[in-house]
Amino acid sequence: MEYDFYTLGVLYLVYSFAGWVGETVVATVRGKHFANRGAAAGPFCFVYGSTAVLLAVGFTDLRSDPVYLFFACTLASTVMEWLTAKLLERLHRRKWWDYSGKRFNLNGYVCLQYSLLWGVLGTASVLWLNGLLLRLCQAIPSWLLHPLVWAAVIVAALDQIGSAVLVGRYAAKHPVLEQLNQRLGESSDGLRRRIALYVEKRIQRAYPAAARQEPTIAQNGETPLSAADLLWLFVVGAFLGDLVETVFCRLTAGVWMSRSSLVWGPFSVVWGLALALTTVLLRQNQDKSDRYLFVFGTVMGGVYEYVCSAVTELLFGTVFWDYSKFKFNLGGRINLLYCFFWGMAAVVWMRYGYPVVMKCMTRLRSRVRPWMTVLLAVFMAVNMVTSSLALARYDARTSGVPAANAVETYLDAHFDNARMERIYPNAKKVEKAG
Repeated sequence: MEYDFYTLGVLYLVYSFAGWVGETVVATVRGKHFANRGAAAGPFCFVYGSTAVLLAVGFTDLRSDPVYLFFACTLASTVMEWLTAKLLERLHRRKWWDYSGKRFNLNGYVCLQYSLLWGVLGTASVLWLNGLLLRLCQAIPSWLLHPLVWAAVIVAALDQIGSAVLVGRYAAKHPVLEQLNQRLGESSDGLRRRIALYVEKRIQRAYPAAARQEPTIAQNGETPLSAADLLWLFVVGAFLGDLVETVFCRLTAGVWMSRSSLVWGPFSVVWGLALALTTVLLRQNQDKSDRYLFVFGTVMGGVYEYVCSAVTELLFGTVFWDYSKFKFNLGGRINLLYCFFWGMAAVVWMRYGYPVVMKCMTRLRSRVRPWMTVLLAVFMAVNMVTSSLALARYDARTSGVPAANAVETYLDAHFDNARMERIYPNAKKVEKAG
């Protein structure tokens, strides 16, 4: 199966709507009254669409082995649900759902019975349903499909972002619907406030736990991470990850080689995102045992690395690492030994790395001016965009596609094959079937 932006957009929208229908029907039957599930204004549960896209991109190559596919879908869907629940609780300091009353649950965020259900549904989508949707996309003329997908994705993104911002702004101050309603009544009846009230009512009815007065997470004197903090953590993590991989390659292979994800500077985007996300999810669990942190890092790191491998292959037509020669590997994208390394990295980072980095950031905070953070953000954004364009052009150039415009000519001149091979020595072009 060949996916592109438009087919993935269709999967995202269809499964988001199907997830909303399923959740609403189940909640309505159980509660014996209509429960409009989902936090967005429209009829969508976007976590289902996001998960479906990840499964389609990541696990299509496992279609020949349904057993592996089932376990992969079960694990990935469980991680996605756990991440969503954890991030929502971190943002709103309240649980949106709680499986604590069910057997074999983890922190009340996920439970075994639903994980197995997600595994079955995910397997069915990858084996059969995605193929049906792709054939549907092929039956629609591109002149009609493309603008429809663009319009629908933009509306869905605005719906999701706008609803999240509005609910977060008001629910933080007025977690009970009556208080919110009173506040809105004192102000103008603009569209923004109407949407906020509508979405908050949906949350009140569909997710009663999220609208409780009492937070499920205590502040404990903890200062929330700002966007600037996350940016600096990402950059520091990206640099440290590149450094660790470079030294590891020297010790194991006896050679110095570039391990950077970007064309300028020693930065590993995979490591930067991983350490920043680990910090967000685990900073309130630092008192947990090393075993807990290790298991978390092993499972989450394995799923994360697999998805990164699949996504980068889809975007750039290139495999940046291949573990096919390792024992206990999955599609050459991950292997058990390196999953254990992710677990050890989580322990070391949360026990030693993160406290030291935050202590240094605290000392330097008064000396780091806002313009420095803005400059760093601009540099990293330009660096990542340029790297993406250079990789895409590298893939096209090695396929014999000539430069078609000034940008591609510039990329050919400044990021030729020799330079790209030096920056990405392990990158292997994927030969497309047919």
